[in-house]
Amino acid sequence: MARETELLIVGAGPFGLALAAEAGALGIPHLVLGEPMGFWHRHMPAGMILRSACDWHLDPAGEHTIERFLEEQGLTPADVEPLRLDFYLRYAGWFAGRKGIAPAPGMVAALGRLQDGRFRARLEDGGAIEARAVALAPGFRHFANVPADLAELLPAGRFSHTCEAVDLAALRGRRCLIVGGRQSAFEWAALLAEAGAASVHVSHRHPSPAFAAADWSWVGPLVDRMLDEPGWFRELPVAEQEALGKRLWTEGRAKVEPWLETRVVRDGVTLLPDTRVVSCGQTPDGAMEVGFDDGRSVTVDHVILATGYKVDMARIPMLAAGNLLEEMEMAAGFPVLDHHFQTSVPGLFVTSIPATRDFGPFFAFTISVRTSARLIGRGLAARAAA
Repeated sequence: MARETELLIVGAGPFGLALAAEAGALGIPHLVLGEPMGFWHRHMPAGMILRSACDWHLDPAGEHTIERFLEEQGLTPADVEPLRLDFYLRYAGWFAGRKGIAPAPGMVAALGRLQDGRFRARLEDGGAIEARAVALAPGFRHFANVPADLAELLPAGRFSHTCEAVDLAALRGRRCLIVGGRQSAFEWAALLAEAGAASVHVSHRHPSPAFAAADWSWVGPLVDRMLDEPGWFRELPVAEQEALGKRLWTEGRAKVEPWLETRVVRDGVTLLPDTRVVSCGQTPDGAMEVGFDDGRSVTVDHVILATGYKVDMARIPMLAAGNLLEEMEMAAGFPVLDHHFQTSVPGLFVTSIPATRDFGPFFAFTISVRTSARLIGRGLAARAAA
């Protein structure tokens, strides 16, 4: 017998938790499925510092905020910013507890639609859940971008994406190369050096970013604007969309946070700006000799790819194993969404990074979880009233 619910939320990260809170406030019967903050626990290294601040909280109602969490402990934002990963995980756990959100364990093996229009999620343990509506709040893991040219050059088992390179203590005494030049590349470089890596080289195709505080003050108002004008971003001319993307890139990619400078500009860490990996050979002792397009080379034991994420819904196993992909209208791997994050499959909603095509690049960041939850909530309410 399958369990039944009105709304199945697949994913218990920030987007899923915020939506569960909104569904609860609206009185929508729902079930959250997934490991609470699973990607954050399993695919981010201990000691990581976040770029988000205390105003990037999870509560669409504005009640159980980070600042309220701090007040209960007699703390202020100044005591905890910049936020550390372990702090944010404690906040997320506190938030879920205050909202009565208790995600059910289990992973969806296949998600499909029945003939009557309801959805059926087959679980890996053999169970099943049926729902009138489903909201997917996927983490980033399935979208890890491993450039084909690097995958062909580097020996199997000798490289990993940042989302898998989280046990940095295991690289103590090893020589490491990081490919990438954004915040994650510099964060991993700092953590590797602090974990005792023998050497860390950081290669990126552009000049090294500046150690400067990013200005996110303009992002919140744009995300909040979605509540009254959910289509404003997609209705912009392409040139204006690209200009917003470039502005976000300038803040988030052309800068890395200043608190990283003293941790990266140190003995044992070498920056290699304006370089591109072009070759990889093996040394007599089994190490890798990695060559760059400027003629230099380095000897390393492991390569970490800080190469970001690229959305392709077909890479989500539960969708690939079900019958929804063939019904879902797609554009370059992204789902085409309406103003309530609903796909072309009635009752199927998708948020988080797959929503960036229609709602803007801000939806890859936790600052957008509250707006996402409220717009999906409106869509669910409209379906119920129809």
